[in-house]
Amino acid sequence: MKGKTNADEDEALIWGLQGRNSEFTVYDFSQVLEATDNFSEENKLGQGGFGPVYKGRFPDGVEIAVKRLASHSGQGLTEFKNEIQLIAKLQHTNLVRLLGCCYQGQEKILIYEYLPNKSLDFFIFDETRRALIDWHKRLAIIDGIAQGLLYLHKHSRLRVIHRDLKAGNILLDREMNPKIADFGLAKIFSANDNEGNTKRIVGTYGYMAPEYASEGLFSIKSDVFSFGVLILEIVSGKKTSSFHRYGEFINLLGHAWQMWKDETWLQLVDPLLPTDSHTMEIMRCINIALLCVQENAADRSTTSEVVAMLSNETMTLPEPKHAAFFNMRLTNEEASNVVAASSVNGITLSAIDGR
Repeated sequence: MKGKTNADEDEALIWGLQGRNSEFTVYDFSQVLEATDNFSEENKLGQGGFGPVYKGRFPDGVEIAVKRLASHSGQGLTEFKNEIQLIAKLQHTNLVRLLGCCYQGQEKILIYEYLPNKSLDFFIFDETRRALIDWHKRLAIIDGIAQGLLYLHKHSRLRVIHRDLKAGNILLDREMNPKIADFGLAKIFSANDNEGNTKRIVGTYGYMAPEYASEGLFSIKSDVFSFGVLILEIVSGKKTSSFHRYGEFINLLGHAWQMWKDETWLQLVDPLLPTDSHTMEIMRCINIALLCVQENAADRSTTSEVVAMLSNETMTLPEPKHAAFFNMRLTNEEASNVVAASSVNGITLSAIDGR
């Protein structure tokens, strides 16, 4: 009887959402099967931290992205509810739009708007595709991500910390406008709470703020840290977790900080970008990125400050302090092992203590 009661409550929760949001639909599993051609390999878009994502098409021609949560993924009903309740309430041009869901038996499925240009990492870490994104577009992507973050942190009805902001979770529409995706690890805070802590560290290596990676402390400033990493990746075309200089710095942050101190930051810039016509803009972006990845969270810029600095070219920028990075000595073999193990998606959503 208990299971039946829980199932009834789950259905009520989901259908309750549908009633509050006319654009949100609860789909039957048979509709999802038809839309994805029985989850065919041809329709598979990729593999997320919680399961595969498929392209689908409804009979009316609407294209969708279908996130099928794997039963062994670690995202249980709690995480499923979390993502539904959260995204259904969030409406912003730089956030991916949740169209509906399917919860039937062991199947837990999220249905999103389909974005044809995949994710940011598909472009910026590929030599050929990266050439398609000029500086104007990269700057627009940086600004769009910042606007989406500001909405999450300040302007939505909720105060939301994403906790897994990375290039793979930035989707791109037909015009290459960025949309923040994957809210399975997100946390909602009340207006009076500024940070929380957890004993289970989840997220992706290379984007985690040091206080979160070492102590489980997370806040708006931990999202800001991840955003700073993203800026450096967009400017350089290099992946932070796999970047290394043998015998010196293991990641992109240390490399960027050293070049900033040595005033050789132009060497950090993607060679595909013409720096002569955009030198000051690129320098400002690197400066802002370094302000976001300060070792001490209190020294990092707020999201509002980041948006202001990006939108006002005449605004004087503070000089960044010491950036957070790992300073380790690696052999060639050790470095290759770091690269191979550098991307780790957390799969557990844990309780938090508001502070």
